[in-house]
Amino acid sequence: MLTWKDVISFTVNGNPIPDKRVEKTESEWRELLTPEQFRITRHKGTEPPNSGALCSIYDEGKYNCVCCDTPLFDSTIKFSSGTGWPSFTQPIKENAIKYEKDSSFGMIRVEVMCNTCDAHLGHVFPDGPEPSGLRYCINSESMTLNKEVANDN
Repeated sequence: MLTWKDVISFTVNGNPIPDKRVEKTESEWRELLTPEQFRITRHKGTEPPNSGALCSIYDEGKYNCVCCDTPLFDSTIKFSSGTGWPSFTQPIKENAIKYEKDSSFGMIRVEVMCNTCDAHLGHVFPDGPEPSGLRYCINSESMTLNKEVANDN
């Protein structure tokens, strides 16, 4: 389980190696994404609070990167943070997320990106629920929800 100490270590010492890399030109990303998805994921934008389609959905499934379809978060670790953005306590795998120090807007935060394609997802904060204490605050526009089909076998 990742903790705030691990997050800070990644920002200082380097990120985990992703399973694969996806790289496209800016025009290729523009063709693939909606204008809002492009603004958020490729230019580090943010959607207004409580505006994202995935903010209040708690269906079972995996939340994947809208750019490269890499699984990022599982629905079992999503929680209602009251912030206006989908929130998670852990990534689906340690190497799914990339971390960078963000000192924009006169504050210091930790930006989280897809470690496969560098899509901007949002930020992580040390004010989440136990046991990790992490709150991954993620833009709905940067993810898709792939619902799991129940298997009765």
